[in-house]
Amino acid sequence: MNAIELNARASANFTEKLAETKALLKQAALDNAPDAPGAEPRITLACSLGAEDMVLVHLINSLQLNIGIFVLETGQLHAETLALLDRLKATSRTPVQVFTPVKESVIQFVKREGAEAMYKNIALRKSCCNIRKMEPLGRALAGKAAWITGLRREQSGARAEVPLIDHDAIGGVTRAKYNPLSHWTWGDVWAYIADHGVDYNPLHDQHYPSIGCAPCTRAVAAGEDFRAGRWWWEDEAAKECGLHAAPGDHVVKPSPVVEEELDPA
Repeated sequence: MNAIELNARASANFTEKLAETKALLKQAALDNAPDAPGAEPRITLACSLGAEDMVLVHLINSLQLNIGIFVLETGQLHAETLALLDRLKATSRTPVQVFTPVKESVIQFVKREGAEAMYKNIALRKSCCNIRKMEPLGRALAGKAAWITGLRREQSGARAEVPLIDHDAIGGVTRAKYNPLSHWTWGDVWAYIADHGVDYNPLHDQHYPSIGCAPCTRAVAAGEDFRAGRWWWEDEAAKECGLHAAPGDHVVKPSPVVEEELDPA
């Protein structure tokens, strides 16, 4: 049974939720329109290539919204995730930007702490996340007024109060943070994927509901928490990488390293 067959169960009020999501995306694009004709969007989607974000990519493209899309390619993603990234770059109406870690920072970290440092303690795991995700995120959001995520309240206890519109500070800049799927259930996400033929990561068919870097992600068993497969060796309260910390918690500053911009084929 694949992920669609297993999960596609829309909630009774899904039509209203979908309308709310579309309206929020349209308003977000309008409120954060480019400063000048032809300029880059002032709002962007952080696409993890998970099911939720693939839904948001489909909505942004189908609604033809002036919203950017970026992916953090950490250098530790599964082969299935990288293959999906290639397909996304080839098919997305909106150009997809790919941000990677500073190579020398990765080399020095691995040389100093080892290739499996993330398993040693939480501090080292978060240092790895900082190099591979947080620093590139700072560059991805540089110059942006707002960003969009696929956070949902159902994903974990730490996200149970995620609002449709929030604010956070990354790189010392406070931005609006839109969470258009915050009210959606997992069944809603997969119902949309099924209805619209949205491409998705085949790891979802192998019981990976939440997919991150390969060393830090495993499949979950029946009855386990949605994010049980992320950093499974750590305490439940620590299961975030820093991308969605509270305002003021981020101290990462953007690097001058230039990102790679990729146009759809």
